[in-house]
Amino acid sequence: MAEQGDAKRMGHDATLNAGDIARLADVGRAAVSNWRRRYDDFPQPVGGTAASPLFSLPEVEDWLRRNGKSYEMSLGDRAWQGLRASGDDLRLGDLVGCAGAFLLYLRRDPESWNSVARSREPAKRLHQAAAAATADLPVPVDWSLIDIRLYRLIADLASEHGPLPAFELLCERYVEAHSRQLSVTRADVAALMARIAGPAPGVAAGATTVLDPACGVGGLLLPFTGARVLGQESSETAALLAAVRLLLRDTRARIVAGDSLRQDGFAGLHADVVVCDPPFNERAWGYEELTGDPRWEYGLPPRGESELAWVQHCLARARPGGLVAILMPAAAASRRPGKRIRGNLLRAGALRAVVTLPAGGPDLWLLRRPEPGERPSSQVLMVDAAEGLSSVEATWRAFVADPEAEPPGPGRTVRIIDLLDDEVDLSPARHRPLREEQDAAVEFGQVHDRFQAEAASLAGALPGIAPLAEARELPTTTIGELVRAGIVTIHQGPPKMATGMGDLPVLTAADLVTGGPPSGLTAGDPGHITLEAGDVVAAVAAGEGAARAVEEAGAVLGPQLHLYRVDRDRLDPDFLAGYLRYAGASGATRAYPGASRVDARRVRVPRLPLDEQRMYGKAFRELLALEDRLRATAALGERLVRLGFDGLVGGHLRPNG
Repeated sequence: MAEQGDAKRMGHDATLNAGDIARLADVGRAAVSNWRRRYDDFPQPVGGTAASPLFSLPEVEDWLRRNGKSYEMSLGDRAWQGLRASGDDLRLGDLVGCAGAFLLYLRRDPESWNSVARSREPAKRLHQAAAAATADLPVPVDWSLIDIRLYRLIADLASEHGPLPAFELLCERYVEAHSRQLSVTRADVAALMARIAGPAPGVAAGATTVLDPACGVGGLLLPFTGARVLGQESSETAALLAAVRLLLRDTRARIVAGDSLRQDGFAGLHADVVVCDPPFNERAWGYEELTGDPRWEYGLPPRGESELAWVQHCLARARPGGLVAILMPAAAASRRPGKRIRGNLLRAGALRAVVTLPAGGPDLWLLRRPEPGERPSSQVLMVDAAEGLSSVEATWRAFVADPEAEPPGPGRTVRIIDLLDDEVDLSPARHRPLREEQDAAVEFGQVHDRFQAEAASLAGALPGIAPLAEARELPTTTIGELVRAGIVTIHQGPPKMATGMGDLPVLTAADLVTGGPPSGLTAGDPGHITLEAGDVVAAVAAGEGAARAVEEAGAVLGPQLHLYRVDRDRLDPDFLAGYLRYAGASGATRAYPGASRVDARRVRVPRLPLDEQRMYGKAFRELLALEDRLRATAALGERLVRLGFDGLVGGHLRPNG
């Protein structure tokens, strides 16, 4: 087997975690856990931890082959396992950075690589040519970390998928392997920060300079396409990864390795936008040596308030009128040692908004460096976005347009003078507006009754599913094979579509997730795909886990969605939707290595008679219905709790008895 030979050439030190095994065998993680429980001969861990064990790649391949389980090691996984086998985990980041620098060299000078690969001394010539082509990287690259065989394998991966997707695969695997050591900003939060802090209306992206002084692997800078991007990171490895990710996207980027607080790589520079997700709760941030630093315009940060040092560093690097978007621990809004600096930020008009993010995440502080002689604003925006980020941007834009008006959405304006008390507490939850007296008690009663009815009805919504004494392994096929057999036809929605005006209803990705009716509207276009009853629609992105069979025809397929039109005499739509939903949620099947898109043609579907398909389809449909009911009930419950607190605190409700 070719894959076995590759594994042997990597050396017997190549290891896999449970996620790697699931990708290798094209199954979910649950199946791997099941194999470990059911089969006594499943390979024992050779490293890792009890929570995240590592297994020998050759042993896993031997076991899969002995037990008749099909597997295929992709080119991307072979490259990744080759990197892992080239050094210990402590150097894994350096290995990934070296591979990234090589991919950047391939991107910039492919002809040079073709010449090097054919030469008699490829390793020596590679080191010389690659170093010359990547001289703008923030740290020198040790090209000897990877042998020439592995360089060739990485080049094959780039040839098949492109240098950028190849490197994103390696970065994704690296972050997954070191998830506890690496801090990566959530993608939705990074996107929100980019939208809020992006170029001002009428300003071209190319005329904007964006700085991240604690850039990590570059996550906050990636959305700023077209801008001049600057970053600094104390970890040389992370700085190298960030630089490669940006440069592979043709971004005008300069990344510096070093501690921004102690060794400011951009001293004297003033950026239009500063974004930052700094390290939290660091006591050794440089308090002693930086006591008299001119950046502390608003006060010397206490030893235990390193985050307030980062806030002031970001403001010092912003131009007058420039915006700062920085993530802060929730406690930084109210900790007593920092109240003097918080008060000074408010008095100067530098702090403009504090946003509570969902899922117990950090707060987002939005600051603006005051213009010389500018009169400070009298209001600050407080936004409790614990229920979602969708309305934060609109709330911020409305506040910027008119700071004196009450903004729409989950925010409210608070007079700065009302915050300058003995605590200077900036926690948005503390300043959430109470309900109007005439509505509070009535609304609480209505929501209470609706929640009670919904909760009582959940018991009757349980799906008709029973456990098996032993797991059932079914013969499978792929959707790609079903397409070739004429059973399924795949259509793709447009990458972008205006869904805010027109007279044609559009099924959007949000509608698909919630199970709601088409909510978008668009104008007629010959390229639109009109849905028919029985069509299966699924989201493109892995991890979303959204797929449903359409019950009503007439709507238009929205952006970032795929449609699967089935021969209903041979394939049940709900049956197919269930397996697509599982593939999307698990992210096991990708469009290309490292991508965040599902490659539906690789999704495996059991080969079952139509009657049995319909039984599975009915169970999948009942599970979706239960999920929709739970989502609606949970939303009602959260609303009931919020109304209860508002009513009790505001004097509109009282405890029973």
